[in-house]
Parts: sequence; C-alpha cells; structure tokens
Amino acid sequence: MVKKAVLIGINYPGTEGELRGCVNDVKRMHRCLVDRFGFSEENITELIDTDKSKIQPTGKNIRQALSELVGSANPGDVLFVHYSGHGVRLPPETGEDDDTGFDECIVPCDMNNITDDEIREIVDKVPEDCSITIVSDSCHSGGLIDATKEQIGESTKKAGKAVKTTEEIEQEERRNGVHVVNRSLSLESMINMLKQETGKDDIEVGSIRRSLLHAFGEDASPKVQETEGLKAVTKKQVVRKKDKGILLSGCQTDQTSGDVRTKGQAYGAFSDAIQIILDETKGKKITNKELVLGVRELLEYECYPQQPGLYCSDSNADAPFIC
Repeated sequence: MVKKAVLIGINYPGTEGELRGCVNDVKRMHRCLVDRFGFSEENITELIDTDKSKIQPTGKNIRQALSELVGSANPGDVLFVHYSGHGVRLPPETGEDDDTGFDECIVPCDMNNITDDEIREIVDKVPEDCSITIVSDSCHSGGLIDATKEQIGESTKKAGKAVKTTEEIEQEERRNGVHVVNRSLSLESMINMLKQETGKDDIEVGSIRRSLLHAFGEDASPKVQETEGLKAVTKKQVVRKKDKGILLSGCQTDQTSGDVRTKGQAYGAFSDAIQIILDETKGKKITNKELVLGVRELLEYECYPQQPGLYCSDSNADAPFIC
C-alpha cells in the first residue's frame, strides 16, 4: 500500500481576489500527512502560487497532478487531495440537469476553472479497492464531486429552497479583531482576474466559457470545449459498483468558506478546525463522519456561519479519515 497526496493552495497574490491563508493550509496539512498518517515526502505533490520555484497551480498543472495521482494508483493505495482556494458557481449548460442547479468549480491561479464534472471523472478512474479523499476548503464546495451521496449537508436541490448567488453573499466581515474574507469569487471578480491573466478586455458574463476556450484552448475544461464545439459531446453512462470518492467540503453549495486573518496569522476556518479536531484525537482513529460533525460543532461554537459537508458512500462515511 502506498499513500499519495496532491495539495493545492492558491492565494492569488496581486489580484482583487487575493487570499492569505490557502498556502498556509497546505503547509499545515503537509506536516499532518507526514507526522500523523505516515505519508512519505516523495509521495506528496504541492502546487502553490506564492513560490515560483514550486509547481504553479494552473488549470493544466492541477489536472495533470490529479491525473497522475489516480493513474499511478494501485488497488489498496491511499489517495488524498487538499484544495484551498476560491470556488465559483456557474449555471449548468442548456438542457443539462445538476443536483445543485449549478456547476461548482475550483479556481486555479490562471482562472482555467475545473468543474465538478471533471472531479467526478477523476474519481471514477480510481482503481477498485482504493478510495480518494478530497478536502475542499473553498466556497460552494458542497457537491464538488458530482453525483455523490450527501451524508452530512444540504447542498442538493430541494423543492422551494432559495439559493443565493455569489453576488448576494457578503464578501467579508470583521469581528473581535478577526478579519474574515470569503473564499467566494463573484463572476465580476472572476472576469476581472481573467482579463488580468489573459490581457483581453472583451470578456463578459455571457461569454465566459468562450473566453476560457480562447484563452486556454485544449487545456481548457473538457466541458468548455464541448460547449464551444471543439470536442464532441459524449455522455457516458457510468455504473458505479461503489463510489470511491470521499468529499469533505468547507461549506454547502450556497455558502462561503472563511479565509481568516488574525494576530499575524492567516488560515482557512475549515482547514484550521480539521487540524484542531485531529490534534484532539491524537493516537486514535476518527471516521469521516465524526470529523465533519466535530468540525461543524467547532465552527458553530466560533460563530462561523459555514456548515461543512460530507459526500460519500455509506460505508466510507464510517471509514477512518484518510487511513
């Protein structure tokens, strides 16, 4: 059995969407994987945007790292992914249905978005007798693995449920000397950052996917390529004997995750809570369900409005976190 991890932290320095705690989250999780879970340094891949000597977390590089993580796996291996960065919601394509009513995306440093459908395709390539745990400390992260069973949370569509758009969510707050910025990227901010990245000024809300295709070509999301006719649309009917994906989300699809800045420190509220609960249970195994419930209770006690979620099969809900 080999333990392998991909850790992605994106602070977006110098942009209007700049965050502070995402790279710190990754560094902290890196130490946790080595010290608590016995991962070898050579089997941990980091992608961060605050050190140019490291692999940059572009859309292309993240897709390649995740593909290599899954492609090199054998039955019995332990796979882990941590993402700290912005999340964004895009309406699904015309004629397409989605459990949450939106495409949940993670936002690479170059704005070459990765959708929940892509994450699902990666998870489906995990070998039998192997699972992949994904921690996503980003806004709108509930449902990031498309079509995964919701164990803890309220992200899937329910009749009569009002869903807030990113533009309707308060972007930051200050309380008791703590500055909290949401890891939520409005479409307006995303467009501005995409303009900054590409040097193009003709990007509008109705042409985001077309602009992504023009900017990134064959490195763009397969969904973008299908939408704009570069790739043929292929609908695969996947029969899953067992869902191998385990998602611990920082919040629900219509919520935001906090990027906390206090006393010279910066971190994700969700990532920090995970580390606190793990420290409290040193020497003991903790299940995925126990961890998420403990994190929920801690964040509620600390007055954070976000509600973390757990998305996986019934058996994986009661399986130990990571290993």
